[in-house]
Amino acid sequence: MGTEQKKKLEDYIVTIPDFPKPGIMFRDVTSALADPEGFRLAVDSIAQKLEGLDYDLIAGIEARGFFFAAPLAYRFGKGTVAIRKKGKLPRKTVSESYTLEYGVAEIEAHVDSVKPGQKVVIVDDLLATGGSTEATARLVEKLGGEVVKIVTLIELKDLHGREKIAKYPYDSCITYAGE
Repeated sequence: MGTEQKKKLEDYIVTIPDFPKPGIMFRDVTSALADPEGFRLAVDSIAQKLEGLDYDLIAGIEARGFFFAAPLAYRFGKGTVAIRKKGKLPRKTVSESYTLEYGVAEIEAHVDSVKPGQKVVIVDDLLATGGSTEATARLVEKLGGEVVKIVTLIELKDLHGREKIAKYPYDSCITYAGE
């Protein structure tokens, strides 16, 4: 009888050196999503960070945040909110802009997606510089919601995104040094 070693979440994340530019180590979560055990482990890892938390909605940030927000909302019996890039939602929206390395981007949510007083968890695959995550938190607050926690599967520690969202409870499942 062999002793099979159980894979860790990190074992499902593929690192691609020099993408999208030299010096960057791209952490690809799609490899975990494509594997049934990897996907289950990813969702379960985030779910552990939400155990015992009082909240109403899970907001997923486009696009990979959707992969986690939906199964988590289903598992915990919560609603889910899609935070989309500008121009992707069909009804009346509210938007929030944030700075990119070379320019500005905007995200949106439907005006009725978060009701005043609702407690919201924000979920995404990765925290890098924190721009889109911080903008999502501001968007939730603009709609009258309260951000009670932010959880990402991966945190790129050296990009200091945590500093941009320091006023919110934050947790990640995996932390990597470097960019």
